[in-house]
Amino acid sequence: MSWELRVALRYLTARRKQAFISVISGVAIVGVAVGVAAVLIALGLMTGLQSEIRARILGATAHVSVFPARGGSVEDLAPVVALVRQVPGVAGAAPSVYGKALLTTPTGAAAATLKGIVPAEERTVTDVVEKVREGSAAALADPGPGGGPPPILLGSALAEALNARVGDVVTLTSPRGRLSPVGMIPRVSRVRVVGTVKTGLYEFDASWAYLPLEAARRLIDEEGRTAHVEVRLDDMFAVKAGARAILDRLGDGYVTTDWVEMNQALYSALWIEKVAVGIAIGLIVAVAALNIVATLVLMVMEKHKDIAILVSMGASRGAIMRLFMLQGMIIGAMGTALGGSLGASLCWALDHFRVVRVPESVYQIAWVPFRLLPGEALVVLASALAICFLATLYPARGAARLDPAEALRYE
Repeated sequence: MSWELRVALRYLTARRKQAFISVISGVAIVGVAVGVAAVLIALGLMTGLQSEIRARILGATAHVSVFPARGGSVEDLAPVVALVRQVPGVAGAAPSVYGKALLTTPTGAAAATLKGIVPAEERTVTDVVEKVREGSAAALADPGPGGGPPPILLGSALAEALNARVGDVVTLTSPRGRLSPVGMIPRVSRVRVVGTVKTGLYEFDASWAYLPLEAARRLIDEEGRTAHVEVRLDDMFAVKAGARAILDRLGDGYVTTDWVEMNQALYSALWIEKVAVGIAIGLIVAVAALNIVATLVLMVMEKHKDIAILVSMGASRGAIMRLFMLQGMIIGAMGTALGGSLGASLCWALDHFRVVRVPESVYQIAWVPFRLLPGEALVVLASALAICFLATLYPARGAARLDPAEALRYE
């Protein structure tokens, strides 16, 4: 251990003539700790929110969607699905069609997005089939007794809005009707509820419903204009390369969209909010570092005689500077370590006990998970130490420039 470090530790632990310096030192440690803990908690919250929403979105939607270009249509999706499955990097592909409809019951009505699926193939691209809470997804393959109404799965919140239960019959009104002398007449059909789906995303649970593929084509897409091939990739972040490979295999006449494009606005907002919160709370650490400056300035004023004696005994200006920089860094390191431990512990507790609740209709989830990434935590700790180091430069430089003759003249 160098003599500078020994003296620095002695200065920090020894009794002082001015108790105010000890108070300022304690405040500096607590300030740095609170700032570091606050930054870690904020980053854990934003990272957890982002990762949870992403996981739920990818559980309800495909990584890439392939569909006919404007004006095109696909009557038979099977050959297209087979070609897509041959593309390297594709983990699964499934046919689907989309449409809008009004669902009504004697006690409720709601607009819904309809998706036609083949349950066995849908399992390879989304988790919707596994999210069935009441009833059974297998019932989508059952046409019903005596060829009755087609089966339908309702989002859990949508089923509540309609006051519909498994076994109930719902009226489906599709805007794709037939043209008559008095105008377009909507197509009205009856469907039978065979289950409810809870994806964990309020947007999907409140407005989505699922039909057998062939029934959906009859009811909402006879021309094949909303036919899609849903694709899951081995690497969900390689959607651009995967989409290009799929289009190269299919040739002209198709376009793609991916989960990043469809949720770009959401993730941009979350990223901006994460950066803004990090900067705002990071200012707390900067303010706490000012306490380190104050502590060292007062320390230099109190120890000016000791400094003069050390210089007279042969201590270099650099050694004096290192002495006071070490004092500041010890204060900063103690605050950073305390704040890191506190922040990590609170992130675990807040996540484990699901303390932070949010409105599902706004954030798509009922509670906020906390995910503290090791890389982000290390950046925060390193940044806090760097700020504390910068805070030591001014007072340490002042101590090194102290004239020993002037300091001892009035002693």
